[in-house]
Formats: sequence, C-alpha cells, structure tokens
Amino acid sequence: MKINTNTGGNIAETSVAAPFQGLSTGLVLLLAICCGLSVANVYFAQPLLDAIGRDMNIPSSRTGMVISFTQIGYGIGLLLLVPLGDLWDSRKLISTQLALLALFLLIVGFTHSTIILLAAMMGMGLMAVVAQSMVALAANRSTDRDRGTVVGTVTSGIVIGILLARTISGTLSDWSGWRTVYLFSASATLLFSFLLYRQLPSTPPAKATGSYPQLLKSVFTLFFNTPVLLVRGLLAMFIFGAATVLWTPMVFPLSDAPFYMSHSEVGLFGLAGVTGALGAVRAGKLADKGWAQWTSGIGLAVMLLSWIFIYGGIPHLWMLVAGIIVFDFGLQAVHVTNQSIILKIKPEARGRITGGYMIFYSIGSAAGSLSTTNMYAAYGWTGVSLLGASICTMALICWAIARKLNIAG
Repeated sequence: MKINTNTGGNIAETSVAAPFQGLSTGLVLLLAICCGLSVANVYFAQPLLDAIGRDMNIPSSRTGMVISFTQIGYGIGLLLLVPLGDLWDSRKLISTQLALLALFLLIVGFTHSTIILLAAMMGMGLMAVVAQSMVALAANRSTDRDRGTVVGTVTSGIVIGILLARTISGTLSDWSGWRTVYLFSASATLLFSFLLYRQLPSTPPAKATGSYPQLLKSVFTLFFNTPVLLVRGLLAMFIFGAATVLWTPMVFPLSDAPFYMSHSEVGLFGLAGVTGALGAVRAGKLADKGWAQWTSGIGLAVMLLSWIFIYGGIPHLWMLVAGIIVFDFGLQAVHVTNQSIILKIKPEARGRITGGYMIFYSIGSAAGSLSTTNMYAAYGWTGVSLLGASICTMALICWAIARKLNIAG
C-alpha cells in the first residue's frame, strides 16, 4: 500500500482501502511489534533482579538501581531524542535508535562490571524511547477520526511487550542465564531496525522550525502554556510509579518461602496483565467517541481497587493474578486516554508532546523502583501494597481536581 505525504506532513488518499486511513494494517502491526520489543528491554530485569544481584554482587536492597538507571536513561531520551521526530526524518531516527539500542544490549549481556552495567542500562533506556517515537509517527500518519484507535493499537504492542518481557526474560534466564535475555534481544532489535528502515516511508518533519536547542526549550514552553498536558503528565507519573511499585519487588516474595518459584514461573505472572492490551484498544475507541474523561476516572478507580487483591495476593496467588489483571487494565485505559487527549493539542509538535508527557512516566517509574525495594525490605508486601494504593489515591485526587477546574482535557 503506497502512502504519500505533502510538505505539511498530511496524509494523502491511499491507493487501497485500509482500516486506518493513513496507515496500512500491516505497518500498524509492525510498529506495534517493534514498540513492544523496544520497551520490553526496560522491563527484562524485573524478574531477574535476584540473579543479577548475585552475579554482580549487588545487595538486594539496592538492586532497584538497575531499574532506576534504566528509567533515568529513558527520561533523558524522552527529553533529548523523542522531540527530534519534529525536526528529522522519522525513518532514519527510528532505525538509528534501534541499532544503538542493540549495541547497549550487547554491552549489558557481556559486562562483568557493575559500573559498566549501570551505564549500559542507562544507555539502553536512552535508546528504548524509540517506542515513543513510533507512537508519535503513528499519530502523525493517522486522521483525527481514527487517531485514538491507531494509538491504542500501537500502544497495545507496548503493553504486551512490557508484560511478556517478564515471561520471556524469566524463561530465557532459567534456560541459559540472565545474560542470554539481553543477547537475544540485541539480535532481534537489530533485525527490526533493518525491517523498519525498509518498510517506513521517508517522513519529512512536521512544521517545527528553529534549532535543536530551541526545539528542546519549546518542550518546557508547552507545559507552561498547556495545563492539560501538565495534568496528563502528572497522571502518567502516578500510574507508572504505582506499576513499578507493583512489579519491581514481586520476584522476592515469589522466589522465597513458601513458593520458591523459578524465574520462568515468576515471569508467567506477566501474562495475567496482557489483558491490559484490551483496555488500551478499547480506551482508544472510547476516546475517539468523546468519553475520555469517564475512561480516565474509571481507570484510576479500578487501579486503586486492584490493590485490595494485590495485598491479599501474598500468600493467596489467585488474588495476585486477579489484582494484576485489574491493575493493568485500568493503567492502560488511563495511559491511552492520556495520549489520545494530548496528541490532539498541537499536530506539529507531537514528538515534543509525546517526549514531554513520557518524561513524567520515567520520573514515576524511577522513583517507584527505588522506593519499593526499600519498602519491601522494611515492611514486606504490606508496605508495598500501601505504597502502591497511596500513589493511586493521589492520581485519582489529581484527576478529580483537574476535572473540576476544567483542565483535564
């Protein structure tokens, strides 16, 4: 299917009818798969923290650094790299980031130095933001009528990638050690870099003008001038902070008495959250129909209620599975609704808007990973559950206040 663009970045009529007017179904699915693979790298370490800690001589109370350094790199990449989609050809930007991501994955897989490991994890997070560049590309090449559905479909790939990351990394680790996970991912990432370079059409930037420093400065200007972007960024910080609080320490109680689970078995809990992908696609459709506010509120309430099940999930595993399903469904509903709202603000600045929004995600994830391992060490699963529920409560209060002030989107 041939896709043409004019100098303004608008999508011309395609030669073959497709469910998404600006993109072929195949290209949407390819972007979803690549997004899933890219962002999975950020989460591979969660069920492997005990193995990485033993191998690298990192105390269990400090293993959260592995996740935090990755999230710090991700945050830097969101600020410095994702906005480049408004200035450079997206095809070259995306394929180059994927190739560099593969390089950092190789370093992680081979190093025996803690310092180099943390630096490579940061570099890996830096390049993993390519997933957000692909989301911005998908939004740019879709129409107002189906943008929520397209973003929801691509984001569902991210959801599945995040959740299957734990299953895949746990299985590969039990089979051949934790380093195999990163070496395998490096090979797959390099392959997809080549595929996307071949399949994506050359994409001229939107109407962004000026130098790179001016482009970065405009990210902060957008937050000052657009309250809805700030509100939705804060919601992202809360919901992904709560997600990291849930997932980061889970390996410790499950691998200890009375469960003594292997990494493969711990990773299987990620499958329970795959249903969150259903929430992502459905939320996008509801946002297209004008139900974004109710989707946000219900999603946040669902996340808060899920902690009742999560708290009881140790030692009653069926409750943990139920809590994960409910939690991820609510999280993805809020996340996709957030993106559907903010990507309508300034079409010419979608790269900067996506990067700026996801910086809050990275801040929340980094803070969550650091706080939750310390909380688990001090207060066990009860402390983790109380921390997660408190964060979700703050998110719900933030949304309610913003809605009352009519700045929630």
